[in-house]
Amino acid sequence: YGKSWQEDPTLKDSEYHVKLEQSPVSGGPYQIMTRQRGQEIVLARRDTWSTVDGKNVREKPFFREIRFRIIEDPNTSLLALKSGEIDEMILNPEQWMTQTTGNDFYQRNTKATAPEWVSFHFGWNIDTPYFKDRRVRRAMSYAFDHDTMLEKLCYGLYEPCTGNFHETSWMAPRKKTPPYRQDLDKAETLLDEAGWIDHDNDGFRDKELDGKLVPLEFDMLTNQQPLRIAICTLLQENLSQVGVRVNVRPMESTVLQQLTLERKFEAYFGGWGSGTDPDSSENIWATGAGRNFTSYSNPEVDKLYAEGRREPDRSKRAETYARIAELLWEDQPYTWLYWRNSFYGFSKDLRGYVYSPRGPYNYSPGFGSLWMPAQP
Repeated sequence: YGKSWQEDPTLKDSEYHVKLEQSPVSGGPYQIMTRQRGQEIVLARRDTWSTVDGKNVREKPFFREIRFRIIEDPNTSLLALKSGEIDEMILNPEQWMTQTTGNDFYQRNTKATAPEWVSFHFGWNIDTPYFKDRRVRRAMSYAFDHDTMLEKLCYGLYEPCTGNFHETSWMAPRKKTPPYRQDLDKAETLLDEAGWIDHDNDGFRDKELDGKLVPLEFDMLTNQQPLRIAICTLLQENLSQVGVRVNVRPMESTVLQQLTLERKFEAYFGGWGSGTDPDSSENIWATGAGRNFTSYSNPEVDKLYAEGRREPDRSKRAETYARIAELLWEDQPYTWLYWRNSFYGFSKDLRGYVYSPRGPYNYSPGFGSLWMPAQP
């Protein structure tokens, strides 16, 4: 990468990086053969991973080749699964509840679910004048109708999320942090206390900043998945009840990712998966860290992450990370929304799904456990 940094600081557009993206260096049981941006990724089994000097040192994965199709539209993906064009996909709540219950689905496929340590949130850019004050961020969480989101938009399939560590993980607070529930009176009180009131009687809150009256109006960025757009639209409706104007901006995932990386946003809909060790989340919450898109900074959180890394005793580490979770809950750099369950639809010919806290793919054994019986 160093050789081409000056040529292409984005690390994606130069001839060198396009070539590397199409055939990147990788480890593990599979190697990436081809990668076409926005279309597909093709993996081939790496026999040297399981056999060394003629000796079998690891179990060989079943499939010689795996092809990942990139289909952003969930309806198109489901049609491809039902027709046998693809063998599996992640299902969204609507698909799980209403579109995969008939013979057109079960003729070729089946489905399975399990809890997953993957959460979703509204992220607030603390470097903007709107969200510097944590009272405003907490007001956002109180204004949002979490119950409608969970019951109607998510079909009652997801659990409410209150912070960065799943309640079944060893690092989560033993005393559960309560989920935020909609309380418009609290939201209005917090906004009043933060100085966001309707000075010009136009129905929307504003505040004098640098001698100018600035309205409390911001853009909420999201990708083009229908569920995410619906959740952002619900927030828009809720905040209008307390005098806040929100503009929902759906866009391609790659554009959204670039804008969050560059901190060129006011608010966004996003999600993270928890690692097996809580230290991996430091680069989301430590001051100036790479994945700290919201520009959150709390010296005590920084100190606790350093302490957790030095401490060898897991029970003591658990106390440290639980305190981090409590501080984040108090500061609300995110409005945490829900923990996503794994919902997979897959061909009846596939066998060997093993779910981990990150679904059947992200942790061992991953898709190395999958196999398919011989066809007649």
